[in-house]
Amino acid sequence: MKTEVKDVGSVTIIRPIGKITIGEGDVKLREAVEACLGKDRKKLIVDLAKVSFMDSSGVGELVGCFTTVANRGGKMKLLSLTKKIRDLLQITQLVTVFEVYKDENEAIASFS
Repeated sequence: MKTEVKDVGSVTIIRPIGKITIGEGDVKLREAVEACLGKDRKKLIVDLAKVSFMDSSGVGELVGCFTTVANRGGKMKLLSLTKKIRDLLQITQLVTVFEVYKDENEAIASFS
């Protein structure tokens, strides 16, 4: 997995590309979030549109990142869930924990 990171004003968008699975994408996602927090970027959107697969470790990492961001006074929201990821978050009832958006501009505006 690789990640793209872009800043839009005070909001940072992290785009994982590929699989978020144990030993592959989970660590890279955490590193991307930690790097943003290290630069005092605390308004984060994780755009999952290009994530082809996520296992339970990936879900756990999303929750871990969400908690880390919240504990440091920030907010993390999700954007563009694929059907598989949406189903996974609904089954685990995590869809009620995360703020989820379909539109990037809407997600960015939600921080205002």
